[in-house]
Amino acid sequence: MLRFRSLGSGSSGNATLVEARCDANVTRLLVDCGLGIRALERRLAIAGLRFDDIDGIFITHEHSDHVGCARALALRERIPVWMSEGTWSARGSLDYEGLLNLAADGAAIEVGHLLLQPFTVPHDAREPLQLRCTDGARRLGVLTDLGHAPPSVRESLQGCHALLLECNHEPDLLEASAYPPFLKRRIGGDRGHLANAQAADILQSLQHDRLGEVVAAHLSRKNNHPDLARAALSGVLGCQPGDIRVADAAEGTDWITV
Repeated sequence: MLRFRSLGSGSSGNATLVEARCDANVTRLLVDCGLGIRALERRLAIAGLRFDDIDGIFITHEHSDHVGCARALALRERIPVWMSEGTWSARGSLDYEGLLNLAADGAAIEVGHLLLQPFTVPHDAREPLQLRCTDGARRLGVLTDLGHAPPSVRESLQGCHALLLECNHEPDLLEASAYPPFLKRRIGGDRGHLANAQAADILQSLQHDRLGEVVAAHLSRKNNHPDLARAALSGVLGCQPGDIRVADAAEGTDWITV
């Protein structure tokens, strides 16, 4: 069985649990660790977990809302960490005391009962990666922090049974915001973040009969609203807006079975 749970999603911090269960054996991966260690501990406790239940950490890129306490947690609990060489370099090539594993586009990673398939995305980071995760039967796509989705990204996520999909902003709200012009250009650019309509277009290209849960993620608190994200994605899926779950910054989501 494959399931996932957002522990928080947004510019204040991102972390997602992915769990594969085979009989009595369980593998749990933390995708991004962009919270303080105490906040992460509290949110894990809500999910019924502790730090020693985590088998690995995958960091998608070097921005602080994705890295957070990753190194401190890894060293304290002796948890292996995966990230790209570019991400590691951008964070100062810090010593992980043998716990660091370098990830790369297209190079599969086995973590217990999980198989991870990283792929490159266009974002304003050194070597950002996103993920397709599978337990061998079901597939989850994790796609946030990118300015657009070229064919390679869409190909990497074909056949997923669930998606955690960025719906960062609504262009009109971003343009009307008090953000300085350079920041508006960064967010709305080809290496920034996905607008609701872009997310809907990506979803359209990935839709198939066995696609189940689609969760809207990494919403801007100032430049988006959950109802706008839900409307964009539900329009593609042909469901009610209320059927679309949103991973928010404070609570994330409940467990979702893929």
